[in-house]
Amino acid sequence: MNIEDLLRETLSDMAHDEQPPPPGRFLQADGGRSPRRGLALAAAAAVTVLAVGAALAVEGLSSRVTVPRESTGQGTGQALVETGRGRTTLTVKAGLRLSDILDRLSTATGRPVAEFERAVKDGGALGLPAYAKGALEGFAFPATYEVSPESSPREILAAMVTRFNRAAQDADLVAGARRAGRTPLEILTIASIVQAESTDKRDMPKIARVIHNRLNHTPEMKLQLDSTVMYGLNKYGVSASNEDIRSRSPYNTYMRLGLPPGPIGNPGDDAIEAALKPAPGPWLFFVTTDPEKGVTKFAGSESEFLKLKEEFQKNRRKG
Repeated sequence: MNIEDLLRETLSDMAHDEQPPPPGRFLQADGGRSPRRGLALAAAAAVTVLAVGAALAVEGLSSRVTVPRESTGQGTGQALVETGRGRTTLTVKAGLRLSDILDRLSTATGRPVAEFERAVKDGGALGLPAYAKGALEGFAFPATYEVSPESSPREILAAMVTRFNRAAQDADLVAGARRAGRTPLEILTIASIVQAESTDKRDMPKIARVIHNRLNHTPEMKLQLDSTVMYGLNKYGVSASNEDIRSRSPYNTYMRLGLPPGPIGNPGDDAIEAALKPAPGPWLFFVTTDPEKGVTKFAGSESEFLKLKEEFQKNRRKG
């Protein structure tokens, strides 16, 4: 059942109540209603999902706003939303780390970051799936959200999780992970790496294939990905230093076999799809040989990889 149907059903139930519902009605289970349903309604009532965007933008909305029914931006259905006061649109870019999202949400809403950080700690109240293990990183889905002035940090974050759950259902994430021999969290972790390492979404299925091939290699190969190292050190950049790759972080895939403990950002639909359905190919390496132009090349052998690395160093010196 999607948010729209959920809201319609619950409002129908409420029409038969003798007294107006208490304020906590939307946030807690009432009678036979499930906690998931109450939480989803809270998010729907406070935060409307609009369409996937490419940056965090904030703008005041007029009292009548036309918004798409689907959050992918691909649907043509329109819904007219009435708002008694000004509202705010928030567009979260795919691949942002949770810490960056919280900073941007704080700036956009005027609420302290600490309020969002407290809401993050209560993963169960946000509607996270069980396989998230209570952690929000990876599950704050990139999309555009319309937020009322009364929206609380928990409601905003719950709406992002609700949108993730919709995307996971559309992608058949749980069953797809099972077919790939992975857990849903592992697939989402792969998707977050694909999102972080890609400069062009057309490369995502190939990058996902490299990750799967290295994980499935006999004997298993270390992933050796700069993006995971940088995340573990709370740094940014396309290339980890020699000192960085000697760190003891659990996200250091130069030192540790297998995937990092969890997602390193919040991937979008394309990255999740790539993680579930990687392109067929023998590649074990990839190098973004020209970061400025977004050129990524792939190799199946170490000798080919070393040539690509030389090409990267040459382009870097030119820059």
